[in-house]
Amino acid sequence: MSNATTVGDRLATIKHVILVLSGKGGVGKSSCTVQLALSLANQGHKVGVLDIDLCGPSIPRMFGLEGEQIHQASAGWVPVYADGEKQLGCMSIGFLLPSKDSSVVWRGPKKNAMIKQFLADVYWGDLDYLLIDTPPGTSDEHLAAVEYLQEWNPDGAVIVTTPQAVALTDVKKEINFCTKVGLPVLGLIENMSGFVCPHCAECTNLFSTGGGEGLANYMNIPFLGRAPIDPNLVLLLEQEDKTVVPNANDPDAEKTRTKSIVETYQHCELSKIFATITKTLCEKLESN
Repeated sequence: MSNATTVGDRLATIKHVILVLSGKGGVGKSSCTVQLALSLANQGHKVGVLDIDLCGPSIPRMFGLEGEQIHQASAGWVPVYADGEKQLGCMSIGFLLPSKDSSVVWRGPKKNAMIKQFLADVYWGDLDYLLIDTPPGTSDEHLAAVEYLQEWNPDGAVIVTTPQAVALTDVKKEINFCTKVGLPVLGLIENMSGFVCPHCAECTNLFSTGGGEGLANYMNIPFLGRAPIDPNLVLLLEQEDKTVVPNANDPDAEKTRTKSIVETYQHCELSKIFATITKTLCEKLESN
């Protein structure tokens, strides 16, 4: 069986493929990918997250899966699951490195081969959504992913930006990249749009606000919403035990526990915003 056929077989069991992109580093693209995945899983969808940020894989840490190993089955590589119900599976080069401090020093051809192997060898089974978390920019990883996926028509890209002009300039290039390679833009998220106070839940605009929405209107793409900085989300993504409900307002309070990170995330204020974003995406994709 050829590699191309194998990729096709893998994608045949996946209903929707979405790339999460940003032309700028540090805008919270991976945290947005995680929140999209957690929201979709909470809504009952079966979700996979493929991390192709080969030089800076952060998905394993955010899901609390550092140190986990990939298992080889007869059907291919088995994803690492973030919950006991196996509703949310992950794949990352972080699972293949000898330690979390190991660096990946690869040129383009080796990166391309790794991405192709991920797409061809990971046995996701039946999935409702596969989210592909990418590095910043428009380089080898993006071109490889689009090239290998193109024949099977991925649904499109979700673009992540922060409100500042310095980020918007680079994100505009990412949107133009999508146009050049024929990848539909499903919408734009304005991340870090304000700060949610852990005491009163009021939002303060630290980095200005509205830049992402203005860019979406200018580029004639859908605006999905604003996501402020939420201290409880920061705690959740940083802590090792993802079943502990974070409480930035009172860190010494008695800990509440959940069954998995999917349930824990629902205690963060941002879960309401991303629930709305994912419902909008689902309605858009199901109507096509």
